[in-house]
Amino acid sequence: MERVLSYQIPKNDRGKSVHEFLRGLGYSRHILLSMKPDPAAVMKNGAPVRMSGLLQEGDVLRITVRDESSSENIIPAPVPFDIVFEDSDLLVVSKPSGVAIHPAISHPANTLANGIALYFKKQGIPYVFRCINRLDRDTTGLLIVAKNKVSASILERDLRLREIHRTYLAIAEGLLPEKGTVNAPVGRKNSSLIERCVDWENGDTAVTHFRRLRYFPLCALPDTGEEDAPLSGFCPAAAPTQGKADLPMLSLAELHLETGRTHQIRVHMAHIGHPLLGDTLYNPEGLPGISRQALHSWKLDFIHPITKEQMHFESPLPADMEAVVNVPCQRNLKR
Repeated sequence: MERVLSYQIPKNDRGKSVHEFLRGLGYSRHILLSMKPDPAAVMKNGAPVRMSGLLQEGDVLRITVRDESSSENIIPAPVPFDIVFEDSDLLVVSKPSGVAIHPAISHPANTLANGIALYFKKQGIPYVFRCINRLDRDTTGLLIVAKNKVSASILERDLRLREIHRTYLAIAEGLLPEKGTVNAPVGRKNSSLIERCVDWENGDTAVTHFRRLRYFPLCALPDTGEEDAPLSGFCPAAAPTQGKADLPMLSLAELHLETGRTHQIRVHMAHIGHPLLGDTLYNPEGLPGISRQALHSWKLDFIHPITKEQMHFESPLPADMEAVVNVPCQRNLKR
């Protein structure tokens, strides 16, 4: 994949070196080093220029970045995902549940990376997979995928600077407070490669803000004579409950991340006593009702790495979470 970018040097950047100017835009040192062997990679006013070359107001800098080959060890494969937005620099995709981001020993060819590799292979375009934000395998929703080295470098910088704003929806057990902030460091649990925990001594800073959107009781099917009747769904908050008055409560919450630690939302919600519905890793004895952790990447807000436009995307609640929140239970349908 090739991307050509042009910059006209403004007055405020006159006298800067090419290296200094590009670094200020967010180009990584690695990108600048990779362009040195190619004399046509960096051109000033139509002629090759060194990274140490000085710039004047009105100069036109032309940058060419290329991926000559695709990511190694990522086998193109038909893996489902939806493209929400695409241009020359990035993809915004919506990932379904059950799809991991990267290949691993347990899933070498059924990940988002494999699906996107196939998408570009069909177009005959070499592509290196560069995913900016991460989601757990069973978490659904929005992700940013860079299409070239430059957009990846700038977006990764913006992510570090907390300029990419991620909003999640989650269904938590219990009656969550109206709003709050969890500021608790997160680290590995013992020697586990997967599980994380709040670790006040060795964990990394982690901050999650939440707001309760609504709450509703867990409802069971009408009596069938069976001792362990299956659950049918959950009552909307506005629906009156009949029968037992002590039904377990659930909360639909909006969550914002300041940091992006592995399993951060899942760990933080369990830490405050409101684990996510369906999260068998951090809530193995939790309530039934959904076959995965009820967590969805709902909104993304960020500045486009090249055009500098404000970008905003939303992904609707997936069907399994929608059913939990909005399908009335059989008990409440009885009259």
